[in-house]
Amino acid sequence: MSVDLQTILSVLDSYDINGNSKICIKGVTDDSRKVDDNYLFICLSGYNSSGCDYVQSALENGAVAILADKDITAGEGITVIRVPDARAALCKIVPHFYGYPALALKLFAVTGTNGKTTVTYMLRQIFVAAGKKTGIIGTIDTVFGNVKYVSKNTTPDVALLQEILSEMANNGIEYVFMEVSSHALILDRVAGCEFDVAVLTNITQDHLDFHKTFAAYKEAKSLLFSGLAHNRSKTGAKAVVNNDDPNAAFIKERAIVPVISYGMGMDSDIYPVRTDIKADSMDITLHTPQGELEISLATTGLFNVYNLMAATGAAIADGIPLKAIKKGLDGFKGVAGRFELVQAGQPFAVIVDYAHTPDGLENLLKSAREITQGRLITVFGCGGDRDSSKRPKMGRIAEQLSDMVFVTSDNPRSEAPEAIIKDIMEGILNKDACMKIADRQEAIHKALESAREGDTVVIAGKGHETYQILGDTTIDFDDRLVAGAFLKEKYAK
Repeated sequence: MSVDLQTILSVLDSYDINGNSKICIKGVTDDSRKVDDNYLFICLSGYNSSGCDYVQSALENGAVAILADKDITAGEGITVIRVPDARAALCKIVPHFYGYPALALKLFAVTGTNGKTTVTYMLRQIFVAAGKKTGIIGTIDTVFGNVKYVSKNTTPDVALLQEILSEMANNGIEYVFMEVSSHALILDRVAGCEFDVAVLTNITQDHLDFHKTFAAYKEAKSLLFSGLAHNRSKTGAKAVVNNDDPNAAFIKERAIVPVISYGMGMDSDIYPVRTDIKADSMDITLHTPQGELEISLATTGLFNVYNLMAATGAAIADGIPLKAIKKGLDGFKGVAGRFELVQAGQPFAVIVDYAHTPDGLENLLKSAREITQGRLITVFGCGGDRDSSKRPKMGRIAEQLSDMVFVTSDNPRSEAPEAIIKDIMEGILNKDACMKIADRQEAIHKALESAREGDTVVIAGKGHETYQILGDTTIDFDDRLVAGAFLKEKYAK
């Protein structure tokens, strides 16, 4: 791909240019490490550094033009564009450079504190069953056709996202199911995207280190829904909203488009008329606007009933028939690191889950309690350099809903693990009933050693992650592998 610089800049309201404007640009990025020959490098100001500090690196990698909202020195022969706001310019330039690929795709956005990944995976299976070519962009990975990328963010930055969408469109993908985070909405990572369907799973406390207040977090989520009415090229957008969430009315007011609601009560468009939740599966009958839908899932938990209703609502919003929904989801096994069972012949259940918020942990432990005959044993920690106010809340939830609690490290990042554990312990009343073990592997081993027949051990917080961040070091660490190796050594015949 090669686009004339003047064409690229035509979408900007104002700019000053110093140098040759009649050059061809083969790529646009704000990451100097991704710059190649004939690239335009856009300097963004981040939380810890400025893109202007990496101009020389970008030039060495082949950049021929630099765009910034500060004065920079780029050297002879390099075109420099000065704009009032580099981030705003990036959000206009990148979709234009790639030819607005989102307009060639049916885009489904799933937002919420919990459940986003599972809902997108359910949607993919439904639409594959309906004969559609699909892609997923989310927390775990980006997948379409034979292509698979490991994700760094729930929603990629705008440059990478538009590149991915372009690649999907060029490969004949029809439907894309995307997790859209509150960060992405505030930072406009989804610039150039017009969504056909937007889904709300729930809004509970998370990311207050970034948003500062719950009201601001809720407002960020609402941007996805208020934007549906302002699509310029697409018509017929719809919203799917969890009626049982306390913020449902707020979101529905912002949507200004037709809304399909789901929840446990008959006042919703989609609701369960029968649920049979077992230890490793469940059978559900849903009332829907298209009639009753009977589904058997090879996963469990009340929260997955909500995920099922959300995915069903989104599919119905696009006109997918119930028989395709059933075909796609019968036998659905869940998603990696989401209520994932670790089985190695042990006489008790071991569950690994990504729950890392108060609401997520509460839902997880309540679902685990439903399938537990003996004791419920919980291993969890909280991430460093993130919202610290949720730590004592999660400690209290773990104590209230568990019989034994092992408080440990998650991804401590730059914080001392012991300091994070101390914050968690402030919410725990009976501190003698909880074990503090900073080493996560040791904590998992101790919890598994303490388990007896009929118990359930829940290992929460990291789910699908295959690493742990300690200071400025990232090590290999997978809760599933750590637990599995211990269990195999002790119980394998």
